[in-house]
Amino acid sequence: DIPFERAARVIDATGSIVAPGLIDLHSHVYWGGTSLGVDADRLAAKSGTTTFIDAGSAGAGNFLGFRRHVIERSKVRILAYVNISFAGIFGFSQTVSVGECSDLRLCEPRETVAAVREHADVIVGVKVRSGRHAGGSSGIAPVDLALEAADQAGLPLMAHIDEPPPGRSEVLPRLRKGDILTHCFRPFPNAPIFASGALRP
Repeated sequence: DIPFERAARVIDATGSIVAPGLIDLHSHVYWGGTSLGVDADRLAAKSGTTTFIDAGSAGAGNFLGFRRHVIERSKVRILAYVNISFAGIFGFSQTVSVGECSDLRLCEPRETVAAVREHADVIVGVKVRSGRHAGGSSGIAPVDLALEAADQAGLPLMAHIDEPPPGRSEVLPRLRKGDILTHCFRPFPNAPIFASGALRP
């Protein structure tokens, strides 16, 4: 605490909320690199967010570009989950939907772990998007490959599940302590809760 009389400037915050910078745990800030990407610096100025955690926009194949062109140039702090897909999220818009895990040749744990080691100061976990939209007919395989990479890297997994397959009953038992099930409150059939807030069986 700074004594009132020693303050260089006093701001009357009566009726306002004063808080430290906010942390956005699930963002996509690889702007220019993926259609989902937003400019973190512009968003920070409006939201009070000072740390963004990118949720798998980039994979091992394009993480260096994400780092050099976005993370290192940003005024705000950006950390990231690296996508198990080598290409990251590349085909997602209102008219284009190509799941990055629909071709398992793109999901290579060795490449993901190598990216984690190279960028250990900014990568905080491994991301997988599974389900019919993100994984096509790949089923549970992308989740298992992402878990393999996360285990080898000693990092948590963030799992996105959309429309089945796989079903949440396949994904949830695989998650470990510290892993994250993201989008768990969306109205997908795979969500673990009903609109009422009650847990699905």
